[in-house]
Order: sequence, then C-alpha cells, then structure tokens
Amino acid sequence: MKTLQGLKNTAADALAMCLEAGAEKASCSVSQGLLRELNVEDGKVNLMRSNFNSSLRLIVLRDGRKGTVSVNDLSPESIRRAAKDCVEAADAAKPDDANCIASLTENADFSEGIAECDETALYDATMEYLDTVKSDYPLVTIENLISSYSRSESVLLNTNGVDYSERQGSYSISAGFSSSDGDDTTSLTGCGVDFLGFDKKLIELGDQRRVFDRCVKELGASPLGADGKFTGKMLMSPECAADLVGSAIGLFLSDGVIIDGTSPWRSKLGQKVASDKLTLSCIPHDSRIVCGERVHSDGYISEDFDYIKDGVLKSFDLSEYGARKTGGERAKASSSCIGIAPGETPLEDLIKGVDRGIYICRFSGGEPSVAGDISGVAKNSFLIENGRIARPLCETMVSFNIAEMVMNILDISKETVCDGSSVLPWVLSDGVTVS
Repeated sequence: MKTLQGLKNTAADALAMCLEAGAEKASCSVSQGLLRELNVEDGKVNLMRSNFNSSLRLIVLRDGRKGTVSVNDLSPESIRRAAKDCVEAADAAKPDDANCIASLTENADFSEGIAECDETALYDATMEYLDTVKSDYPLVTIENLISSYSRSESVLLNTNGVDYSERQGSYSISAGFSSSDGDDTTSLTGCGVDFLGFDKKLIELGDQRRVFDRCVKELGASPLGADGKFTGKMLMSPECAADLVGSAIGLFLSDGVIIDGTSPWRSKLGQKVASDKLTLSCIPHDSRIVCGERVHSDGYISEDFDYIKDGVLKSFDLSEYGARKTGGERAKASSSCIGIAPGETPLEDLIKGVDRGIYICRFSGGEPSVAGDISGVAKNSFLIENGRIARPLCETMVSFNIAEMVMNILDISKETVCDGSSVLPWVLSDGVTVS
C-alpha cells in the first residue's frame, strides 16, 4: 500500500495528465483501504480474510462540460488512459454553468481512529460475543455475524490548489439473528455498531442488549386481525427512525428533487416543516461518532449543521453543483452521520401515553411517492394498547405520508442510541394507518 504522500503524488500526476489531455480544470481523489474480516454463520466461524482495495476518481471541466471517470488500477498507464477518457467524456457532455470543482479554502490533513488492527483481540471479543449470546439468549440463533477492522486513506487534490488527506481506522460488528421456540420463529432482525477498542464487551455497545431482548419477546407474534384496523400512533425505534429520516432527506432535501422542483419542501427554507420537537442534524464531528467524515466529497472540510431546527427547515442536502444550479447553499457535510436531538420524556412514559398504536422496529416497503406517501410491512413490531406493549405483531401493514409524519411528531424520548454512525432517540408520531 502507498503512503499518504505516495497517494498525493499519484493524484498530482493524474492532474497533470488531465491537463495534458486538454482539461481546463481537474480534480482527483485517490483512496486505498484495508479490511480484515471475520465471518460467522450458524454460530461457527467460516471465514477470515484480508482485502485490499484502491481507487482513483477524476473530474475534468472543459468548455463548461464535465467528465468523470473512476478506475481501480493506479498504474501510470491506467491513469493516463483514464485522463484521456475523462476529457472525452467531458467533450460528449452538455455544457452546464453549474459544473465546478472545489475552490481553495483551507487545506488540511486528518487522522482519526485506530491505525492498526489487533487481530487477536478482535477474534477473542467475537468469540466472547457468541458465547454471551448463547448463554444469555438461548432462544436466539445468530444466522450471520461479521466483525471487522477497516482502515482507509484518501487524498483529494485539484487544480485550484485544494489538497486534503484523510486517514481513518475502526472496528465494527454486525449480527443478523432470530428467535425460535419449537415451531415458533421470529422474523430476522439485526444490530451492529462501530467502535474503537475492546474496553467493553462488544454486546454492551450501542443498543444490542435491547435488540436481543426484543427479539425473544417477538415470539408468539400474530396478525392484527381484519377487524383491528385503526389510524393511530406509531412509536419508532431508533433504527426505524434512521431509515425513515434517510428517506426524508433523499425525498425532500437532495439535489435531484430540489433541482427539478418536485420536493414539497423546495420553497420552505426557513419555514416550519415538522413538529417543533424535531431537530435533525448532520453531526460528523460529534464525539460519539466513530471516524466521522472530515472531508466532503465535493472537496471541502465537513462541518456539523442542522437540517431541521425546532421544526424549521434550515438546510437542504445540496452538493456544490446543486447549490449552483438552484442558487442555494451547499450542505456542509454528507448525510452519513445523522443525529436527532432527544426530548425530555423517558421511553417508558412515551409508551404509557399511547392508548392504541404500534411500536415499529423495522419497516419493509417500497419507494415512497414524490409526495412522501409510503406503505409497507411492519417488521419486528408490537401492538401498544392502554399504555403498554400488548403483544408482538406479524403480517401487519402500515401506511403514512412522511411529510405528515414528521409534522405529527408528538414526542421524542429522553434516551438515545449511538451505533457509532448516528445518535437517535425513539420517536412517537400520529396519523399512521395500521392494518
């Protein structure tokens, strides 16, 4: 593997080749990575492997046209071909005044996380994890588990003088499992977390204990029943909230829907779009985030910012191209590290306040409509009646509108869950159809 300076030299050479091929401006990002991975299936280790990868991405501008090319071969011959292909791609594109590369602000080098993998500690902690699940949750079967260490090094240079490097290294574990008791088997569920060391048992990180407990309680699930259809409250687990928040960002705030005008929030910057209980932020620099983004792919240093603050829309999720195209402001980071501010109500009290509703922990549905209408199956979920979790549900459908759902948020839990890439509470909303 190359040193960071070696990666910078490769990027500088690539820029020179782009200019030689006829580019007016060019940007080059080069990255390499190492993955050490331990795979478990049906409770047994079946694979240990190390993967190395590298990639180079070029962007060139020529006469207002933009070309992009990515390759995995970092040899000079491959890069020279890529530079030529990139210029040809630009020549074949339509001119667009919004095409650009990052301007020079402040160059920097970043280093986050763990530089080297402790393979023995990773293996031992994984075996301990499996033993703990077997002893503490005898009805649970881990169907697949991946524990790993990943390290990445990347640089981004362009002909405007931008020069960034970023080095990150961290561990992660993710498990997929179900519970069974005789012929009774639950739906597959899972949990995972990113982490930096082994000072705690892996199962104690994040919200994994709660998910394993919940998986056992899902045994004995039954349908709601045709006569039980209702419109009421939906309590979302942090992982379910993460999925729906991601859908909302893509559906209402991203480049495509803001540029083409299909987002119902396009003209609502500075206006109320959600309950005043909702503050949704991008938090790459939060101390609880493991190896958060330091350099945005557009070529700028990432910053924390709010999408929604106390229900008011503060920012779209625009790239620099999207910002130039619409006259808006580019997002200060990508949406990979999301946080929802907690409320003041304990989770137990949120449940006590629900006369009839559903506690949904995983949602399986199709793509939402342009307006945000969505329907699908409530997985790993429970019926709430008279302020308590009554029973587990199966074959239960939910439907709602995402824009209305965030406006109808009734309360947010005091507790939050951090999995290393997000910090999220439980969210209680109203107006959901359950059938």
